[in-house]
Amino acid sequence: MRTDLAEARRLLHRARRITVLTGAGVSAESGVPTFRGEQGLWKTYRPEELANADAFEANPELVWEWYRWRQGVIAGCEPNTAHRALVELERCSSSFTLLTQNIDGLHQKAGSLNVEELHGSLWRARCTREGKTREDTGQLRCECGAWLRPHVVWFGEPLDSMMVALSFHAAKRSEAFLVVGTSGLVAPANRLPRVAADYGATVIEINTEPTPLSSAADFFLAGPAGELLPKLVARDA
Repeated sequence: MRTDLAEARRLLHRARRITVLTGAGVSAESGVPTFRGEQGLWKTYRPEELANADAFEANPELVWEWYRWRQGVIAGCEPNTAHRALVELERCSSSFTLLTQNIDGLHQKAGSLNVEELHGSLWRARCTREGKTREDTGQLRCECGAWLRPHVVWFGEPLDSMMVALSFHAAKRSEAFLVVGTSGLVAPANRLPRVAADYGATVIEINTEPTPLSSAADFFLAGPAGELLPKLVARDA
């Protein structure tokens, strides 16, 4: 595992097919809370107590109240330099896929186009009966009479199978695979960098400290994504 940013930049710019996996560390630099730990408490609840199907079945209004609060917090956050660097990288790439574990929509707000939201979106809702998704307009019930729920992956729920297949396909065909701001603890996303490496991609990890994914990386760049991604993406450096 190397730490040479200049060499990582050279190999990234040679790649024709690029895939990026982002996690909470990218959004944290925009002020998005992680909603974990003591600062993650809302009233007397922890995320694990509300972000699950049983909690929604027992008290859907309470779960929606929490998500409305989260929307209010995140609505005031703006994309940071890491988000904008990925917009530039996509603009200069012939084939680019951005896979994100974040549900805040900041990549799209920054201008990224080919974004796949692995864990759903805080700004969309889904019918619990028909499964159809829509923009969240504040309604709690679908026209069919069933409850609408946040279109996010809750604890204990699997990812959408088509999304998983798309993600692994992108990883396998990548020439460069960037891992940015993710803990590397959540499956199946944590398998993607290793799959990319097995298929010959150059894997570049950016994080403030090593993760379980670091052993699969060709390069580990230690530091904030907002500082390092613009340097990695820059073509005139």
